[in-house]
Amino acid sequence: MATYLAFLGSINVGGNRIKMVDLVSALTEAGFSNVSTVAASGNVIFSDERDPALLEIQLESVVERSFGFNSCAMVRTAEEVRAAIDENPFHGTGPEHGSDKMVHSIFLSQQPDSVAVDALIEEHSRKGSERLALGNGVLFLDYVHGVGVSDLSNKVLERRLRCKGTARNMTSLKRILSKMEETA
Repeated sequence: MATYLAFLGSINVGGNRIKMVDLVSALTEAGFSNVSTVAASGNVIFSDERDPALLEIQLESVVERSFGFNSCAMVRTAEEVRAAIDENPFHGTGPEHGSDKMVHSIFLSQQPDSVAVDALIEEHSRKGSERLALGNGVLFLDYVHGVGVSDLSNKVLERRLRCKGTARNMTSLKRILSKMEETA
């Protein structure tokens, strides 16, 4: 069985409160194996043999049925999580890199159209200090001065890129990857 991580969006934000013990219980009851969570923001490690695209649909269904709201689920392997850290051009050491709390990898439901991404990057280069780059199924974003002062909200990004996404900062991703490697 493969070990996966599900990044669930909209968990414990905007009134969508879930205790992680309740999430683990709901997913276990739905047939997911070796379920554990990392932090209280919808990071779920589990084992499964099914196709990741099918798992995303099933995870979204369990959250809606069990907790009464819509969530997006992005299922990734440890290698894909590691790539979201290592390939992020804004992460690293030195003055050209952002802090781990400001640099995010946004996991996307599909690869967005490169024209839409280029247009967003070009338009935003005249508006804000944030830096953006596209990876494989991931949008890399350095919020520079913080998420709260940026106009690049999740809703704006989803509308402009025409796909769903859920973000994690480098601090969180490193902790998640460490726990994934412990359980694998």
